[in-house]
Amino acid sequence: MAFSVIVALAAFAFVTTVTPGPNNLMLLASGANFGFKKTLPHMVGIVVGLSALTLVVGGGLMALFEAYPILNTWLSILSAAYLLWLAWKIATAAPLKESDGKGKPMTLLQAAAFQWVNPKAWAMGLSAITLYAPHKTLVSVLIVASVFAVVSFPAISVWAWLGIVVRQWLNSHTRYRVFNITMALLLIASLYPVLNL
Repeated sequence: MAFSVIVALAAFAFVTTVTPGPNNLMLLASGANFGFKKTLPHMVGIVVGLSALTLVVGGGLMALFEAYPILNTWLSILSAAYLLWLAWKIATAAPLKESDGKGKPMTLLQAAAFQWVNPKAWAMGLSAITLYAPHKTLVSVLIVASVFAVVSFPAISVWAWLGIVVRQWLNSHTRYRVFNITMALLLIASLYPVLNL
């Protein structure tokens, strides 16, 4: 793969991972609710899950979805249902003082597994393989997954950091509730462009 193609791929990976979507909205909420350090496993899980998804898509899963379009429909339904459930959990989360530490950030494994029902992750993986590894050779697929792994962590870290900035503003019960409900509504809204609801 030419250096210029890798640079273009890195730009694509940065833009697609830094822009708002389910992962970043959840990182913003997690940073605000739990802080940066406790959100680190969530961030690493996103990187691991997205890279694994890209490898599997490049390894042949894309052909399966092309052969059986009904799989796209089922994935969309499953993704929407899971994101709606996550939005409900965020909207109804109690402030940290009230929850007595019961609330927990997403773990590495949970965040990695979430990528398999995250419509934006599928769109990024499918697009990256189609655009930057059209012949789907092992080397090109590995390069695409590796670039996503390297570029996505700093891009998504911005959202967890923004959550910490927002946390300082969340010094009242009302503001906390408004923030969590807003994050939940934005998470639901993030379904629109990806699923064409």
